[in-house]
Amino acid sequence: MTFSNEPRIITTDDHPIRHHMIDKDAMKVLRVLRDNGYAGYLVGGGVRDLYLGKTPKDFDISTDARPGQVRKLFRNSRTIGRRFRLVQVFFHGKEIEVSTLRSLSEYDLDGQEAVLAPNNTYGSLGEDAQRRDLTVNGLFYEIENDTIIDYVGGIDDLDKSIVQFVGEPERRITRDPVRMLRAIRHAGRLGFRISSESWQAICANHGKLTLCPSSRIRDEFFKDLHSGALFEWLKLALDTELFFEIFGLYKKALSKKEGAEERPYREQLLALAKVIDRSSNLAKESGKRRLANDFLLALILVPWANAKFDLIQQSLKGGEAFRFSKTLREELDKELGVQLNLRRSIRQEMVILLSNLPQFLRYLENNSWPKWIKKKSYYKSCLLFCELYSESLTGNQAELYFAPLKQENRKGNATQSRTKGRGRRRRGYNPAFSSAKKGIFGLKK
Repeated sequence: MTFSNEPRIITTDDHPIRHHMIDKDAMKVLRVLRDNGYAGYLVGGGVRDLYLGKTPKDFDISTDARPGQVRKLFRNSRTIGRRFRLVQVFFHGKEIEVSTLRSLSEYDLDGQEAVLAPNNTYGSLGEDAQRRDLTVNGLFYEIENDTIIDYVGGIDDLDKSIVQFVGEPERRITRDPVRMLRAIRHAGRLGFRISSESWQAICANHGKLTLCPSSRIRDEFFKDLHSGALFEWLKLALDTELFFEIFGLYKKALSKKEGAEERPYREQLLALAKVIDRSSNLAKESGKRRLANDFLLALILVPWANAKFDLIQQSLKGGEAFRFSKTLREELDKELGVQLNLRRSIRQEMVILLSNLPQFLRYLENNSWPKWIKKKSYYKSCLLFCELYSESLTGNQAELYFAPLKQENRKGNATQSRTKGRGRRRRGYNPAFSSAKKGIFGLKK
């Protein structure tokens, strides 16, 4: 698509956004900026969601004020970021992110092709809009005149339910391949279609995703894993083959190039995605802690383990079971641990869930649970894992239970809650090396 030097201005009569729809703390930030002589705009997903009648998850703000100037206006703030400094302003357990308008030079459309070129220059409203990944995220809303400012055709794409890149797709993908993940994420969550030009560019360049740091790819995927829209995301990721750039171990098991006989594993993966979405949405609705990354990742890997090891048919005990779990761990370390930069503890939890699935399925089918297995530390998590996998096959919904969310301080640091009360022994409990009668180390009290 082409850029416009002159923006389209959508007045209050032609859009549905009203002040009362905007978070009161975001409005406070916008008013403080305005009253101190700076321009402030609601940007990105907040404008998009309000225009579509949705409640935004975040209210991000852009301004012509520099980070240091923003910090002086808001004492309840901190500066973050390495490549480009942002300011987070804190309000009662939530934060409003304020960024300075950025220059186009970092991603100059006529410059050399490079991935994430380092440049932290400030720019104009039009330049900042042209830096955005997608047209539907390139909109600005200003409170003074209640207008939406559109340099990139985002309003037209919202009206037509289209997702497309800002600028020339292949060049934008080359500059930052993670943009491909963001395109299919928003298409899946919004129920939009991806423009043909952007779709073709993603299909032709999906292999470039591996040029990005593995930790960045992992963090982007985790957003979709817990989004409640994994099923829609997964269909697009499979069709564009981006999925196989994230999960290289699936290339042989699921790639559409392998032939029709691999189709059942593909369908099983989509069925598991529906189960994961149900758990994510229930956790959000109940305000409880969502299921852990390692738990959901292990569910995603069941079709792979079935294809490679015939997992569900395994019936191993003793030394054979130990050797199988060791083989499974080696494969995960080699195929996925490095690719997604997963911690050892996450990989180990995944192995426990996967290796115990066959015997838990047999116990569940017979409704007979030995006493010894109920005493295992992994019993509850493996049981839920088994029930959710069974749900993906039968459609019978498992009973989900979530841990309550812990209160964290405004910076997201739970250190205080973890250390509170440390050093006080709970009534009725003694150190492992003591006895109630003889005291510590056998010395009398």
